[in-house]
Amino acid sequence: MTTDKKNLLHFFQRPTEPCFMPKGTENVALQLPREFFTDKYKPSSATLSQRFGDGATSLPIRNIAIPNLSLPMELPYNAQFSLFVPKHRKMAGKLIDVFMNMRNVEDLMSICAYCQMRINPYMFNYCLSVAILHREDTKGLNIPTFAETFPDKFMDPKVFRKAREVANVVPKDIRFPVVIPQNYTASDAEPEQRVAYFREDIGINLHHWHWHLVYPFTAADRSIVNKDRRGELFYYMHQQIVARYTVERWCNGLSKAEPFRNFRQPINEGYFPKLDSQVASRAWPPRFAGTALRDLDRAVDLIRADINELETSRDRFLEAIRDMAIVMPNGSKMPLDEETGIDVLGNLMEASIISRNPGYYGDLHNMGHVFISYSHDPDNRNLEQFGVMGDSSTAMRDPIFYRWHAYVDEIFQQYKNKLPPYPKNKLDYPGVRVMSVGVRAPRGNNVFSTQWEQSTMELGRGLDFTPRESVLARFTHLQHDEFEYQIEVNNTTGRGIMGTVRIFLGPVQDEQGRRLPFDEQRRLMIELDKFTTPLSAGSNTVTRKSSDSAVTIPYERTFRDQSRRTGDPGSAEAAEFDFCGCGWPHHMLLPKGTESGYPVVLFAMVSDWSQDQITQELVGSCNDAASYCGIRDRKYPDRRHMGYPFDRPADSNVGSISDFLTPNMNVQQCTIRFTNATRVRGQSK
Repeated sequence: MTTDKKNLLHFFQRPTEPCFMPKGTENVALQLPREFFTDKYKPSSATLSQRFGDGATSLPIRNIAIPNLSLPMELPYNAQFSLFVPKHRKMAGKLIDVFMNMRNVEDLMSICAYCQMRINPYMFNYCLSVAILHREDTKGLNIPTFAETFPDKFMDPKVFRKAREVANVVPKDIRFPVVIPQNYTASDAEPEQRVAYFREDIGINLHHWHWHLVYPFTAADRSIVNKDRRGELFYYMHQQIVARYTVERWCNGLSKAEPFRNFRQPINEGYFPKLDSQVASRAWPPRFAGTALRDLDRAVDLIRADINELETSRDRFLEAIRDMAIVMPNGSKMPLDEETGIDVLGNLMEASIISRNPGYYGDLHNMGHVFISYSHDPDNRNLEQFGVMGDSSTAMRDPIFYRWHAYVDEIFQQYKNKLPPYPKNKLDYPGVRVMSVGVRAPRGNNVFSTQWEQSTMELGRGLDFTPRESVLARFTHLQHDEFEYQIEVNNTTGRGIMGTVRIFLGPVQDEQGRRLPFDEQRRLMIELDKFTTPLSAGSNTVTRKSSDSAVTIPYERTFRDQSRRTGDPGSAEAAEFDFCGCGWPHHMLLPKGTESGYPVVLFAMVSDWSQDQITQELVGSCNDAASYCGIRDRKYPDRRHMGYPFDRPADSNVGSISDFLTPNMNVQQCTIRFTNATRVRGQSK
């Protein structure tokens, strides 16, 4: 029987191999009904079943009536798939609905077995992942990371040639990991290459892909899309990425990314991704420096769009912010109020099915990605597919991603700037005083330390038509030494209370050493952690390990090989291995810093938990990276606006962060010191 939901994970093994071939370490072979074989394999179905069934664990697949799959099958098997392309979103929405409507796990296995050889592998993987995350009978099932299943989207293609050589030639017991070169997409002559370690980090790109997996654009069941404060989370997650990237650039002597405001101005930055698609069997196209956006006329993708449509959509957003109201489909005006306005704007900008008026406000964010991703071949005359900006798992590699999102954030900030500053009673916590904040770290108090680290990940799951054995790849990424926050808090209320501790880190100067005015600094404050703590009457010392951050997920959750997971999903045996891939990678918690020490300010605030709390029952173990990802199927676990207290302008008399502080806040000047050395993960330092 195929009722065990763990069997669904076989579809994430070697995704372009037919599903009747043995899968996983258990060597499982799906026994398909003859009708499920494609025309290519149907004449040999009996022979194939016998050939691959010998010596394998047989898993019978039940024959079921196949629903209409004509729409999702319109995407060619060997094409790229993009959530930003409207036609592709419709196809994916239909397939998600098909998977969600299967009566039980056995029927879901059957439809997946039928689809696996017919549906584009990228779209199949995405839609099945969304269904597993949202079906009641598959919750708790841990989906392998996209980098395991499709490693071609994350690394130099030369790695796969070496990996196949190793798998076929070198005995398993003496294999060494294949090394992924660092910063292989350009030379040092390209200034943007100084931050390639950030843009091309595997964990960062996995985070962006997984966020869009948790928050899909479309589905027949609106509850899958219509999650609590989704639009605000879209704004905040991307705002934090832009802030992090700005600080990263300043650490490397680069100016901040200029917002891409003028859609007709050539893009100065080129990008040559050096990636090959194993599904589409072609290299990802580059974008040359000086490329300008042009009107799109790509019949194959059902895209015909003019740049002036993008400009019209932008102008309508700016008009809505000017009027502090949006136009509804019936022509009425809906105010953008202080509480929900950012959520409404975020949903309009992302243009999911919960947008209040997509017909009027259009698809600005997604079509920006689309125009840029097709700028090298806007009319399909060269039969080129989209560039990396067209794929949520690769978009963050391109420098233009940050210029585009800097402009999207600029639009959101225009709304935020029209809100009144927080009054003192919305910032202060009467009776609570933060006496000091600091960090204890290996290099000394208030000194953060960073360096390079080499780690390994499993490639065998994604290498089709190779020996069924483990293949490891070693990659280099930024890493920091762990540290501990120490916050001294005095509670003068005379009773025990609860507080919410909010920790941010921000730059104090730009790349030229000029001190930042507070209004610019506040928009670049990076959230490091948020947690609740009891405060007894009198003095309290609050400590917190950096590894417990509510923003990040640990390395083990970002990269761990799921095939090593023991126990059934949800069981006590498996609890330590429970996985939720949405969260900023912990190894990128801190900016790189500089060898001389990059100056930053550490901010801590204790707010009133009774005003912050959201009363709800938490389920599962994926509740520890909520700041960027929320909590699956629950409300966002903080009543305050995301980014509070820095999400609004301060009073005009506030010129520095010290002017902004209330008694329940404090700051500490710190430095981030980078050492240009590389350590191997797991080895002693």
